[in-house]
Amino acid sequence: MDVSDEYMQSVYDEYLERRNYMIKAINEIPGCYSPMPMGAFYTVARLPIDDADKFCAWLLESFEYQGKTLMIAPASGFYSANSMGRNEVRMAYVMNLEDLSVAMDLLRRALEIYPGRTM
Repeated sequence: MDVSDEYMQSVYDEYLERRNYMIKAINEIPGCYSPMPMGAFYTVARLPIDDADKFCAWLLESFEYQGKTLMIAPASGFYSANSMGRNEVRMAYVMNLEDLSVAMDLLRRALEIYPGRTM
């Protein structure tokens, strides 16, 4: 790839900032936990929900705040064992910090009212 070292460093720094912001925001939501990803542009987070498939569908079909919603993926499809990931979701941090901030606010608000919340 023919790009400068400065450009590569700026991209690296931007993704590091996004990652750190998103993981901190997730872990500040009561009942949520995400480990620190070390080599990906996404994380798998544990949420206080009954079923990630239902939660992700509920977000798209029944939740909105100020005309916005959140699209995330149930993590169960990323495991080889069907019993794993039932209360986990996969979230990417490829958006800019402003959009990530909105997304984390939406997640927090959605979890406050989700009918299948477990805590």
